[in-house]
Amino acid sequence: MDDNYQTYLNRLARLTLPEAYRSQVQHIQESSKFQPHSGLRQAASFPGYTLTTPPAEEESQNSAFYAKLQTYQQELLQLPVNPNLIVPVPPASFHLTLADLIWDSAYLDAYEKNPNFDEELHSCLTEIFQQYQQLMTNRSHLIQWQMLGLILMPRAVAVCLVPQDERCYEEIIKFRRTIYQNPKLIALGIEQHYHFTAHITLAYFGEVSSDLDRTSFSTMLSELNEEWLLNLPEFLIDRVELRKFDNMTRYYREPDWPILNF
Repeated sequence: MDDNYQTYLNRLARLTLPEAYRSQVQHIQESSKFQPHSGLRQAASFPGYTLTTPPAEEESQNSAFYAKLQTYQQELLQLPVNPNLIVPVPPASFHLTLADLIWDSAYLDAYEKNPNFDEELHSCLTEIFQQYQQLMTNRSHLIQWQMLGLILMPRAVAVCLVPQDERCYEEIIKFRRTIYQNPKLIALGIEQHYHFTAHITLAYFGEVSSDLDRTSFSTMLSELNEEWLLNLPEFLIDRVELRKFDNMTRYYREPDWPILNF
């Protein structure tokens, strides 16, 4: 399902163009992941599992990248729009998802049908990671990616990333294939839902009022992106971890959960 290298580059380049913002802004809508509560938007329950790089609060390798991203998030929040429109995620939770696993009702249903679901998922991924690690013994190059720019999603604003070269891209796509084509994971209900679009979410959409000037908003995003293009930080992918989440503000793990070092 994932793109080849050149198709990926072309698709993401288009997502950061002014016309993409003008088009996408027509389709933005409130995210159910944050709900109004006592005048503030709070994270709603949204449980599941993912395979991700360590979140910013636990990551030293990419600390400069995340510091820059936090600055970008603040600039996004300072745009002159309805303050309830953009709901930031905690900077400590910034992360790059390498493979979505299971979430929300699908996870709750799987757990209800199989109380051992969590243990079986952990065990299966431990096995996959161990086998994969053995296949990587000859690899010596780093997996470097770089921020390309701002992208607008139906319910969120994010920055997207592109690989330094084709080899860096293929490493990640090969890993994703290993996950999504594994018979044991498929039997647990894990399936691929999306093409890979490497991104780090900065914020979700809250109240999208009927009087929102969408044209003006898309222009603001385009101008913000132009500013950021002068300083695009690099991102090193050196490990992926199984992480659990209860909502979109924190991604956690236990010490014995599987880790794969690239």
